[in-house]
Amino acid sequence: MTEIGHGGYPIKERILGSEEAKKKIQGLTQYPIRSQLANEVIDITYGYFTPLEGFMGKADVESVCKKMRLKDGKTVWSIPIVFDLSNEEIAKYGVKPGASLVLTYNGNPMAIFEVEEVYEYDKKSMAKDVYGTDEAKHPGCARTYAYKDKFVGGKITLVSKPKINPPYEPYFLPPLQLRKIFKEKGWQRIVAHQTRNVPHTGHEWLMKGAWFQAYGELSIEKPLVGVLVNAIIGEKRKGDYIDEAIILTQDELRKSGYFGDHNHLTSLTFWDMRYAGPREGVFHAALRTNLGLTHHMYGRDHAGVGTYYGAYDAHRMLEALQKELTIIPVYSENWLFCPHCGEITSESLCSHKKEWQKFSGTLIRSIVQDGVKPPRLIFRPEVFDLVLECAEKYGFGSPFVDDEYLKNRTPVFEIPPLK
Repeated sequence: MTEIGHGGYPIKERILGSEEAKKKIQGLTQYPIRSQLANEVIDITYGYFTPLEGFMGKADVESVCKKMRLKDGKTVWSIPIVFDLSNEEIAKYGVKPGASLVLTYNGNPMAIFEVEEVYEYDKKSMAKDVYGTDEAKHPGCARTYAYKDKFVGGKITLVSKPKINPPYEPYFLPPLQLRKIFKEKGWQRIVAHQTRNVPHTGHEWLMKGAWFQAYGELSIEKPLVGVLVNAIIGEKRKGDYIDEAIILTQDELRKSGYFGDHNHLTSLTFWDMRYAGPREGVFHAALRTNLGLTHHMYGRDHAGVGTYYGAYDAHRMLEALQKELTIIPVYSENWLFCPHCGEITSESLCSHKKEWQKFSGTLIRSIVQDGVKPPRLIFRPEVFDLVLECAEKYGFGSPFVDDEYLKNRTPVFEIPPLK
């Protein structure tokens, strides 16, 4: 049975068997790629980025930037997926339309890149369209300005599957595999929780609130509803939680019984955040549609950074595009602790505003750094203990990214040699 993804396109994996791969790469020029491009090669070839079959050509980039559509004019897409090369590299590696390259990662062949187009695109214009600003201090703009001289468009085919290292192996669930799991569980509605964080109880109740909203729409049949935590694994910045702590503590909510096997699953997606606010929210809708989800939760300042976007700009953009998207947004305001009510609640539910204790990132980080177990209404004890355990086991003593972690961490995945 064909699985249908974003825009009504079938989910396809572009992956060669080892024998065919060895024949195909013979005589081809090899080009080493950085981690961001390796992440996107995985996303393209496993179907996370359906309907993309490779890196975008100029017509797609232009349409995405200006109209938030692919060049077909109908498929919503909000962030350019591009492959950049310098003029010197283009000359050195013989990159031109009709040529093919073997993309290598850490010395081993990863994918074949069939070059269809080499083009220029104004990076300042791209940044302004995608991020709503051209300020270099915006991390998405900074990433855009760091692109090299030209872009290359063309199809990508994986020749060697990534080897996922511990403790991430159980959580690498590509779209076709994930959809099979949903069928086995009998889930008919699945709500996405996008995260780059260790969960405090505000996050937990964000997920539970979204579960209730999806379940609450049901009347007679009452099919099963699940929450999929989809942790974003990609480029790290100093001060971020380490990846191991993120993925393991999210799953701990299930293991410790705050959810269960019947309604909770943790997975990962390789992606370097662009912090594009509303546009990234739309991108997440496409991505999670490809994963087979029916609903997607969107909280305050989704995928935002600094003060570049309004608290609910993503909600407004998704609302405007709802008729063109398959996935159903589940909107949420802040979850917080109200001492007067004696419980976790939402901004819109009670009127004890002066007593509210919000789950600020600064507060949560200071609690973790102090190492003193907080009240369970702020952090589940099992989650807190696991954060500290991950700090010792994976973070060189800290649950937050620092220079030592960036230098010496075990990579999330490797590309093994072709055999």
